[in-house]
Amino acid sequence: MLFPDYSQTGLVYHIISLNDLAKVKAHGIRCDDKPTYQEKYRDFHTFLNLYRPENIPGWVNRTRTVFASMNFKEDHAFHSHSMLLAFKVHPPRCWVANENRANQLYEPFVLHSVEGFYGAKGYIEGPGRVLIREYWDTSLSFNDNLRLRRDRMEGYDAEVLVFHDIKPEYIQYIAIVSDHRIMTVEEWRRAFCIGGNSGIII
Repeated sequence: MLFPDYSQTGLVYHIISLNDLAKVKAHGIRCDDKPTYQEKYRDFHTFLNLYRPENIPGWVNRTRTVFASMNFKEDHAFHSHSMLLAFKVHPPRCWVANENRANQLYEPFVLHSVEGFYGAKGYIEGPGRVLIREYWDTSLSFNDNLRLRRDRMEGYDAEVLVFHDIKPEYIQYIAIVSDHRIMTVEEWRRAFCIGGNSGIII
């Protein structure tokens, strides 16, 4: 893993576009505070919610979630021009699920209504339903995951569904990702801030 285990740090991780950094520093993180949320993800979250089993608490609602990660593999491919953040969460208001299952369905969901890709609807209604069932059936509360450590299982890419806002003062700024490298905030400052810190506070 890229970072020490949660049992040592008490932290989960979140990635933002560099374009959102000023807003995050001023206001923290909310589930619906990024422009891409409505455009790219809300309909998909709503779709997965439709198949949420009755045994999953009603507050586990993907449209009201800040998504985070328990950790990353050392060779994880981060998006360019982004920043890696870390923060503590309130465990009773968090859920854990296998992001691998949701990710396999995202592209067919987006493309099934586009000419030339209509056949993806059959995938959504067939294998896709199996993926959704597996997504929910293998999900569990954050505290249960700390006991069972499903996030350490092979093939289980644990996403943390956080159902509370993250205040600015609770956020740690870990690294900046460019096309070519990942730099800690201090490394980035030394490379790009003429005359030292240049007044940048992160």
